[in-house]
Amino acid sequence: MNDDAPDLRARNKQATREAISHAALRLAIEQGPHGLALVRVHDIATAAGVSSRTYNNYFSSRAEAICAFQADQAGRVGQALRARPAGEPLDQAVIAAVIVLYTDPEPDKAGLRMIMSTPELEGEALRAFTMAEGPLAEAIAARTGTDPQRDLFPAVTAAAVAAAIRVAGRRWLEPGNTESFAAILRGALSCVVPAAPPEAPAGESVRQRPAR
Repeated sequence: MNDDAPDLRARNKQATREAISHAALRLAIEQGPHGLALVRVHDIATAAGVSSRTYNNYFSSRAEAICAFQADQAGRVGQALRARPAGEPLDQAVIAAVIVLYTDPEPDKAGLRMIMSTPELEGEALRAFTMAEGPLAEAIAARTGTDPQRDLFPAVTAAAVAAAIRVAGRRWLEPGNTESFAAILRGALSCVVPAAPPEAPAGESVRQRPAR
């Protein structure tokens, strides 16, 4: 039995998913500001070299197809954090993980602008970010020794990281901006990620501390 077969199938499926997503985004950009409404499933499938049936096996909507790369990228943030050296302070580990994931290579400005300027696409991207917060919160909890079921810290920090990435994207797209996405993203993350969880008084978790 070939042990590599499942991995090969997974890679082929991911390659097909990416081909469809890239084709969908490219066609939407070519159609202009209202590209989402104008691009057709048949055109996306043809551009990706697959059948419409194959397209439907991967995506339930054009918005989902267009935002698939962003969804997959967001879903890898937790894994990227787990890959960082164990002794790294949380802020350094998160910033390094996110910077590498989101800036190597730098995002496609035209594609990001299309997504962030189209309400349906922006909503789909936001849904993907929200779904990715769970795995990131678990990675933060594992690194900091906190309990994701009891402490607020991992989930709040994960949500703040997702928000910082979105804010950095908007700032990068502003007219006249000359900073690299990496520089803006680093600054945004530095605003929200602490070096370690806040210390709770004895007998209390972060979740249990009363507001002051």
